[in-house]
Amino acid sequence: MNPNSSHGSFFSLTAYIHLGPLRYFVFAVLLVLYVLMLVSNALLVAVIFLNRSLHEPMFVFMCNLFGNGIFGSSIMFPFLLHQIIQDEHIVPSGFCYFQTFSIHVYGIVEYFTLSVMSYDRYLAICAPLYYNSQMTRNKMVAMSVIPWLYGCFICLIMIILSSSQRLCGNAIHKVYCDNFPIIKLACSDTSTINAYGFVISMVNIFSPLLLILVTYLRILRVCFSGSVQTRRKALTTCMPHLTSLLNFGIGAAFEIIQYRFNMTYMPEYVRIFVSLYFLLVQPLLDPFVYGLNISKIRILCKSLFVPTMML
Repeated sequence: MNPNSSHGSFFSLTAYIHLGPLRYFVFAVLLVLYVLMLVSNALLVAVIFLNRSLHEPMFVFMCNLFGNGIFGSSIMFPFLLHQIIQDEHIVPSGFCYFQTFSIHVYGIVEYFTLSVMSYDRYLAICAPLYYNSQMTRNKMVAMSVIPWLYGCFICLIMIILSSSQRLCGNAIHKVYCDNFPIIKLACSDTSTINAYGFVISMVNIFSPLLLILVTYLRILRVCFSGSVQTRRKALTTCMPHLTSLLNFGIGAAFEIIQYRFNMTYMPEYVRIFVSLYFLLVQPLLDPFVYGLNISKIRILCKSLFVPTMML
């Protein structure tokens, strides 16, 4: 079968640097980070799930973030671990499209969940008396599930459109599979998928961004019109979410920059870091941001280990 055809059996990832014996050190570092990510996210999911006092919307949305972190980095970490110790970086086309689908679903769920959390913080700070009537159980479940359903639906359409393109090459200059580099290989008309990508990108970027901006502007208004204690409480409540949101924004900005601007002048290892930041740093950061800053979670986590250490 001709690998350069639209039905080619594999893609070649050309952005990997020849590491020599250093590959085993990089492998070990990534493995440690992956185990740390799995343990920290799974621990917080278990803590929230097993403690009824944490069955509140804010913690359920956090649980959604932690679960999404496990999903996203499990698509990336094992793949990188396998590729680093290989001499040839070849990916079956079926897995390449599956990885592309999963990465985009991860990004959409992360962004939409962060925007939902900003709405939750707005209700808790600006309308505390109406919080329980506004953030009902059914609304909480819908806000947790809809990002997954929406992400899977639009990404499935994207993959169907991408996989139907006739390709004139199979070399992807990245360390993982992604939709944009695949479309660049197309030698057939891409106007349909380009139009679809543009519309969906605008919806996915600006709809959550608008919700985040509106909610935080209202939170700021309440803070400036309230007492020092009110401002301190609002800042403490919102700081973990703002930290996570800022980190996600940095990763998304890196993704946009590498697609829109020529980065060939930058060292290859910098370009690899920029392309991986979006997928590796967020799942590692979230458990520590929320676990260390939310007192309820911090106390319950300590209660799991302190008795064990005293035995």
